[in-house]
Amino acid sequence: MDIYDSLVTIVGKDGVSNSQEELFLYSRDSGAQQPRKVDYVVMPETVEQVQKVLLIANKEKIPITPLGGGFTLSALVVPNKGGIVMDMKRMDKIIEVNEINRYAVVEAGVSQAALQSYLVKNHPNLQHSTPEAPPTVTVVGNALIQGHGHISPRYGMNSDMINGMEVVLPTGEICKIGSCSVSPYWFTRGPLPDLPGLFIGWFGTTGIVTKLSIKLYPKPKYRDVMAFVTDDIDSITKAVFEANQLDLLEDFFLISQEKPDWMNHVFFVIIVSGHFEDEIELKKKAYKKLFREFGEGGRMEFVEDLHPALRKRFLDVPPLAALAADFRKGGGFEYTGAILPIDKVPEAWRKGIEIAHKYGMICSYVHQVLMGNSIMFGFNYSFNRADEEDVEKTRKALDESNRFTFEIGGMVWKGEVGAQKMAMEKMDPNTAALIKRVKGLLDPNGIMNPGNWEPVT
Repeated sequence: MDIYDSLVTIVGKDGVSNSQEELFLYSRDSGAQQPRKVDYVVMPETVEQVQKVLLIANKEKIPITPLGGGFTLSALVVPNKGGIVMDMKRMDKIIEVNEINRYAVVEAGVSQAALQSYLVKNHPNLQHSTPEAPPTVTVVGNALIQGHGHISPRYGMNSDMINGMEVVLPTGEICKIGSCSVSPYWFTRGPLPDLPGLFIGWFGTTGIVTKLSIKLYPKPKYRDVMAFVTDDIDSITKAVFEANQLDLLEDFFLISQEKPDWMNHVFFVIIVSGHFEDEIELKKKAYKKLFREFGEGGRMEFVEDLHPALRKRFLDVPPLAALAADFRKGGGFEYTGAILPIDKVPEAWRKGIEIAHKYGMICSYVHQVLMGNSIMFGFNYSFNRADEEDVEKTRKALDESNRFTFEIGGMVWKGEVGAQKMAMEKMDPNTAALIKRVKGLLDPNGIMNPGNWEPVT
């Protein structure tokens, strides 16, 4: 049988496509990267089907690219060398929520909205860390790309919240990793060899995760938002440091936009939460005192009357802080997710404005502070998808901001192939060689999302 018929035999005719109309959709994402060829799309429903597809791909040496929600913007789920896209959307079961031990076990296609809705209905006192992303983004995908969520400043990156996983290796073996490998409970990843790291941050080049256990957290009854504003870019580092020293916040953003004019300042947005009203009031009082003392001489002001629409945007879960990103009104948005030391923010802030203006763009920033010792600094670029010249300017701006990120000692989060190559060029040679050896051991035929995390030769 040919490949198409083999895939139909495994998942059924409704789960396979090689029609040009559907391949077109999988050949690109919402970012600015060039479209690339896709030969087949397959949508499995079980881990056994995933295994069988991988066995065929491995035997025939056909590239295979796993896809969750497909919203990374950096074409990580668009094949570099054609082949099969494995769309995990039909694997959408919430297998277990263990309320006492505070974890959920989900299949790879479960969306953020699905888990959030399930918890609201069945476990209203629990929450998961929800990223600022479309609701169809998958829980597994966000964790595997080391994404963050609305409680990351308090609890860490979503990849830190992984207890364990079920993964199918490129050679067909199905492995359980974490406590689920020795216990019926998916409650922890240690104290065992930390194997989840073989699949976190690898962009699907080492295997396909089909199930994952994610930590859940208490859901406070009360939440509120506070905003402080300044024009002193150099004060950002110390202000962020002092705000985190209090250790009372749930979420923390820095926001600025050149348009409208009233947004052309540095806004510190702090989300506080608590189980009691008195707790909330205590936290708000503490932050008002901190910023009042820090901003003596008029450097920092408390925003007394935050607009109700802004309050809602910041308090929503996920917080839609970047809602007005499409300044071009052309449907395109791209960014460098620069993970930076906090003391590099003023330098990056100024450079971001310079790059945006160089390519004729309006500058906008939304930055999330992560666990107090780093920040996700977004060099944000909107563009008109129908204007190829505008798209090309965005690619150049993205490349320049990626290079600057590495120059000042930062790292690029979920970077496209070009950013990955920059990272590999900067990387310790022995570390790059280790990555190559790990990939070669797990994926001897090089079928898994080839082109990603490939050492520079």
